[in-house]
Amino acid sequence: MTIEQSVEQSMDPRLQANEEAIAHLTKTVDELSEVVARQQREIDVLTRRVAMLMQREAERETEGGGTIPLADQRPPHW
Repeated sequence: MTIEQSVEQSMDPRLQANEEAIAHLTKTVDELSEVVARQQREIDVLTRRVAMLMQREAERETEGGGTIPLADQRPPHW
């Protein structure tokens, strides 16, 4: 057995361990990417809903008597 063959055999378990670790990390990254994409879709939906609710409330406040919108009023302790 040559020195090169001996080095190859001793590196083989380490190489295999590294390849397994890379495969595991790649799978984890893919799973996390899916989670982030799903969360972004949920954030987009919620952002649209909040904007819609804010618009509805602003319309209701202006229709309710022409007063200053509640968001623009000073709190009573000022």
